[in-house]
Amino acid sequence: MAVLAGITGFMITGCSPAGTSPAQSATAMSQADFDKAMSTPTKLTFWTWLPDVQNEVALFEKKYPQIDVTVENVGQGGEHYQKVRTALQSGDGAPDVIQLEYQYIPSFNLTNSLLNLRPYGADSIAGDYVDWAWKQVSNDKGVWAVPQDVGPMGNLYRTDILEKAGITKAPATYQEYAADAKAVKEKTGSYISNLPTNDPAQVIGLLWQAGVKPFSYDGDKTVGINVNSDEAKKVLAYWQDLIQKDLVSVDADFNDQYYQGLASDKYAGWLTAAWAPIFLQGTVENTAGKWAAAPLPQWSAGEQVSGNWGGSSDAVLKTTKNPIAAAELAKFINHDEESTKMFATKQFLFPAAKSVLEDPSYTDQKVAFFGGQQVNKLFGQISNTVDTDFQWLPFTEYAYSQFNEIVGTSIGAKGDLNAALDKWQETLVSYAKDQGFTVK
Repeated sequence: MAVLAGITGFMITGCSPAGTSPAQSATAMSQADFDKAMSTPTKLTFWTWLPDVQNEVALFEKKYPQIDVTVENVGQGGEHYQKVRTALQSGDGAPDVIQLEYQYIPSFNLTNSLLNLRPYGADSIAGDYVDWAWKQVSNDKGVWAVPQDVGPMGNLYRTDILEKAGITKAPATYQEYAADAKAVKEKTGSYISNLPTNDPAQVIGLLWQAGVKPFSYDGDKTVGINVNSDEAKKVLAYWQDLIQKDLVSVDADFNDQYYQGLASDKYAGWLTAAWAPIFLQGTVENTAGKWAAAPLPQWSAGEQVSGNWGGSSDAVLKTTKNPIAAAELAKFINHDEESTKMFATKQFLFPAAKSVLEDPSYTDQKVAFFGGQQVNKLFGQISNTVDTDFQWLPFTEYAYSQFNEIVGTSIGAKGDLNAALDKWQETLVSYAKDQGFTVK
């Protein structure tokens, strides 16, 4: 919590990055400006946690040999963001380009930390990404990053365990899912899935699918907080019923106990994101050939709607002394055909770029771990069903921490989740007002 508190404390002060730079001009870049910048010897620094990203950067440096990029991994999650904010606040040592998860873009905009990429031609590539991902990085005031990867959600399930319960296909609706959960537990002893106590991003993704709009932000000082809406309570009441009937487990995820549960048939499925098929192949190799993928169950029969869990972008900090070259780096590695294909096939990021999602050499791959199923194609189709209208608070770190303390604790205690949502709402509204926000 110390790291999180440090992040949040700086975030809501509203102070702008120290110093000024040419990047602060909103004048549209000309071709002559671009040609000059990209042919001038220049050094850039790129902070990212992504392994082997130097391979994509090498493609950029090959195309623009006068630009030298230093790639640095300064940590992941809170550690990464803390170091970025500290460098901005001190006015010393900030990188030019950073990897940035979608939910944290508003917090960096609150402190006026991101370069608007619109004057640097970003709008010209808007149509090259799935629509909802582009809306995550842009608004009417600017384009703040370039999408790198996404996490549209689907249902990964164990065919062998479900077959023992007499289930031969994935449930199409949440009503069917609840019935299947009962059959799986009674006939196999497994849980149909797990709702973790420590992962707000998964629950937010499920709310996203249900059409819930828990957050909004006008880019200035007005926020919307509606985590305890009737729609949100309907979703959590559904899961509370399954939890209290002991049909869904409530284990913290991504720890040794959770991995053992995946390997030991404790979980018969996982409502998860498009990055999970690769994760499973590396985590539970002993279950190869026993998995299948399907869309999420739907709240209304016949619908095809999903939410998102995860994904990131690359943004340029406003303090950069080389805005044109930095903007081109963020764009190139996430737009160049070879680079985006490499992200998808070497680092196994699920692509936001349509060029990869429409490439048969990627979508038509038959994955042995999933019984030969074309999993990439399925999640590519699911990605087109994610609601484009979803926003985040400029203090997502705090909102997530309070989710874990309030809602996550209630999940683990098999308690009243609707009451937990009310408390989470009250806590977030109080915090927002204390920080000077107007709450809708």
